[in-house]
Amino acid sequence: MEMDLMHLWGTMGYFAKGIVLTLAIMSVWSLTVMIQKWWALRSAQAETRKFAPEFSQFLEEDNLSEAINLAQSYKKSHVARVLGNALDEVKPLIMDGSVTVADINSAERAVEREMLMTIVDQKRGLGVLATVGSTAPFVGLLGTTMGIVNAFTGMATSGSGGLSAISAGIAEALITTAFGLLVAIPAVWMYNYFSTKIDNLTAEMTYTSKEMIDYLIKGVSGEFGRSRFTREFTTGTGNNPISQ
Repeated sequence: MEMDLMHLWGTMGYFAKGIVLTLAIMSVWSLTVMIQKWWALRSAQAETRKFAPEFSQFLEEDNLSEAINLAQSYKKSHVARVLGNALDEVKPLIMDGSVTVADINSAERAVEREMLMTIVDQKRGLGVLATVGSTAPFVGLLGTTMGIVNAFTGMATSGSGGLSAISAGIAEALITTAFGLLVAIPAVWMYNYFSTKIDNLTAEMTYTSKEMIDYLIKGVSGEFGRSRFTREFTTGTGNNPISQ
């Protein structure tokens, strides 16, 4: 008897079909998160590469208004989001030359707050991948258990231990196990991939925010226009160890 997938589906019980449908929903859910997260991180890195050299140039020219406007125009860039909001808070103080240590500390706290919110946004959806990756094998195992039960039930009904009596139940058990692994493995891979990417983006935000604070500290002594901190992010050729 030919045991193709359609025949197996037809011979499955309602419980096994429910397991397969559950795994299919989990697979679609995780794939949706993967695509959205990949696109969001890709867009963030692409915009940051465009934003960085222009922003650095405006700061070197002490053109704070244009620097802030530029940061606000790159809404997907993680670096633009962090630096633009912090610079916007201290712009009035910088323009009238009244920046103090307390103002710099306030700007640093603003940077940290914006970094926390940005990291939370970047991590949104990773919980879905972690849940799918950790539970899908167990959902498949549940189907496997019931498949073995059906195999022994078939054996008892037929009164023999021949292969024909238990083949349907064994096949049902194996297909749910395989399906569970097929759903879980990509979810685990992509969860680890996205976690590493987000760690790298967090390092970039931390690095540039520290350089922003240095820029403000230099401003207290009248040294504005000498910071070139974002030029390290102008290319993706591997010259920057943080962005790799």
